[in-house]
Amino acid sequence: MRQRTVIDPEHSSSTYWKDLWAYRGLFRFLAWRDLLVRYKQTVIGVAWAVIRPLLTIVVFSFLAEIMGARTRSASISLMITAAALPWGLFSQVLSDSSNSLISNSNLITKVYFPRLIVPLSTAIACLVDFLIGMIILVGLMIYHQQIPSVNLVFLPVFILLSLISSMGAGIFLASLNVKYRDFRYIVPVIIQLGIFICPIMIKSSEVLESARLPEFVKILYQMNPMVAVIDGFRWSLFGGEEFPLNWTTIQLGLVTTFFFLIIGVVYFRRVEKNFADII
Repeated sequence: MRQRTVIDPEHSSSTYWKDLWAYRGLFRFLAWRDLLVRYKQTVIGVAWAVIRPLLTIVVFSFLAEIMGARTRSASISLMITAAALPWGLFSQVLSDSSNSLISNSNLITKVYFPRLIVPLSTAIACLVDFLIGMIILVGLMIYHQQIPSVNLVFLPVFILLSLISSMGAGIFLASLNVKYRDFRYIVPVIIQLGIFICPIMIKSSEVLESARLPEFVKILYQMNPMVAVIDGFRWSLFGGEEFPLNWTTIQLGLVTTFFFLIIGVVYFRRVEKNFADII
């Protein structure tokens, strides 16, 4: 009697999370492929990971000089670099993960695997870009003779928080993008607007201590998870004398981060079984 194998996409939640670990080889393959595609047949290769954040830093440093921004212990370029790098990581992960399912449509329609692997794998290539871009920050700190703060040990925590923040929103947008292709045009707009509501050229304390802003605006500002990430980055690098850590901002940022992560994963799991039919 011939045996027949049936691939059933309707897995229980417990089996699904086990499958994520079982398919870790596919995760590594997709992450490695993204790295190869990113730099294959490029003229200057890995240098793009430095050039892209460097352009952002130069532009915002120039604008900060025009606007008369001042800092006491850290230069303007250092302050902006410590904000532009985590923002670049967030925006790149958000952009790549939100388009990941569409980019891998051929794979999704042919075989079963936990689809959550696809947006998650995009974070690895973005993280490598970020680590390469850190060369800029290290170079500037050497040039300005800026000694890192003892808080530097907490820097990985804020890098992780940036990844979680971007992945939560990215997973949600990726699942929406499968059915509503308009979101591929909305995400770049969100990223462009988002950079203006983050403390890139200014310090969060200047916003929170402003007498012209109503309290509810300050609360909304603190709910932006990247405010907590950027503040934490500066606090980790330069200490708390000039960049004190506002724990209310951290708490509200964590609430927003995990809210979007939970919503994103729950919605993704709810619609995942239909991806192969509509993609």
